[in-house]
Amino acid sequence: MADLRVVTLAAGDLEARFAAGANMVGCSLRHRGEELLGLRDGAEAYLARGKTFGIPLLHPWANRLGAWRYDVAGRAVDLEGAPLVRGEEHGLPIHGALPAGADWRVVETTREALWAELDWAADAARMAVFPFAHRLELRAVVDSGALTIETTIVATGSDPVPMAFGFHPYLSPPGAPREHWEVELPAMAHLALDDRGLPTGGREPWPAQRFALGERTFDDAFAVEAGEAARFAVSDGTRRIEVAFEHGFPYAQVFAPPGQALICFEPMAAPTDALRTHAGLRFAAPGERAAAAFAIRVGPV
Repeated sequence: MADLRVVTLAAGDLEARFAAGANMVGCSLRHRGEELLGLRDGAEAYLARGKTFGIPLLHPWANRLGAWRYDVAGRAVDLEGAPLVRGEEHGLPIHGALPAGADWRVVETTREALWAELDWAADAARMAVFPFAHRLELRAVVDSGALTIETTIVATGSDPVPMAFGFHPYLSPPGAPREHWEVELPAMAHLALDDRGLPTGGREPWPAQRFALGERTFDDAFAVEAGEAARFAVSDGTRRIEVAFEHGFPYAQVFAPPGQALICFEPMAAPTDALRTHAGLRFAAPGERAAAAFAIRVGPV
């Protein structure tokens, strides 16, 4: 069994755990002792097969790419045969580099906070997948009923670093069956996707909504309105769990698959397939620090 090097943070009614030995995945979030995350097949399956759970960091791209090759910032990257990349049901590369072997260093911990770093350029296999020298910094803080996660890309080489990462927080509120969960979505722009889940370029307004999830399913892409700190939420009759995009995440995927007691409000630094299309893609300039943060807040209904 892998050494997960789990770090536990706690404040008030919240306890969060991160596994430094599994790509800093958030492997538990408990409120008054009850688990709020969808743990699916857990850390071992995540390390062995890249099957996501909890709160995984998806880097260097979130969601999927439209092909096994991309060209960006003067670099042509061929992912065919790369051991750190897996395909999804359509045969497309998904969720960035696989977690196994990511050499995260825990820099500092307190009872309520965690600071960890990953030197991407020190790993030849990761540079083969994404040849842009940078350091990833992850800071997590538990305080006042909230878990805040800030990720910073520090461009350590002579090239700008594309920012297409994201997170996939699996929420599974335990207080009621899935069909009774109440979902809140903010006003956004809905991005049209093709049958492989790739953006087509179409978009239309999506008004703020609040509804019982019932039998509804989602695997939908959105652009967050400019200047807004987007807030998504799910309530189970006992507690309300809010995912707030604080800064640096102008895109989102809402995922609620059929037959699973899960819902995800996924913060994304760029839209799906941005490393290929360059649409909405931002860069950290050489020597620059570029950060993005989101929070999971838990409170009464």
